[in-house]
Amino acid sequence: MVSGRRCVAGALARSRAESQMAGLFFDELSVGQSFRHEIRRTITEADNVWFSALTHNPAYLHLDEEYCRTQTEFGQRLVNSAFTLGLMVGISVGDTTLGTAVANLGWDEVRFPKPLFHGDTIRVETEVVELRDSRSRPDVGIVTFLHRAYNQHGDLVAQCRRSGLQRKRPAA
Repeated sequence: MVSGRRCVAGALARSRAESQMAGLFFDELSVGQSFRHEIRRTITEADNVWFSALTHNPAYLHLDEEYCRTQTEFGQRLVNSAFTLGLMVGISVGDTTLGTAVANLGWDEVRFPKPLFHGDTIRVETEVVELRDSRSRPDVGIVTFLHRAYNQHGDLVAQCRRSGLQRKRPAA
């Protein structure tokens, strides 16, 4: 498992100009390669309310403390799952795709096995699960990542498969 910025071999292979990009090129990725991202994030009430308001999501589960305390099994507001998904993927970007991604192709198998609450801290791990060359664009490949987010207790709180179009290392 790679912890932090990147695998040592990938960092050593970069030219001076390339080393300023945090993300990895398609050719630097391998199936089974995994990352334990150093960035962690404690989710605040403001994060949850702001995101829910920004996305026009009026669900009581995210905004109404009294409702959640008296009418739900959780007894408190839940963090908006769309925020959780975005945060999980966002935390992974610096180590994997920053500056090397062409486009996000999709999120599949998105799951939230346990809820997040205000004050929870998440950490994220990513694994490369599939790589294939693009059939129509020789300068890019398609990578599929499996992202997993855990709370401060080590409980899996979110996971998804994300596919993206990733640049190959430029020819010398």
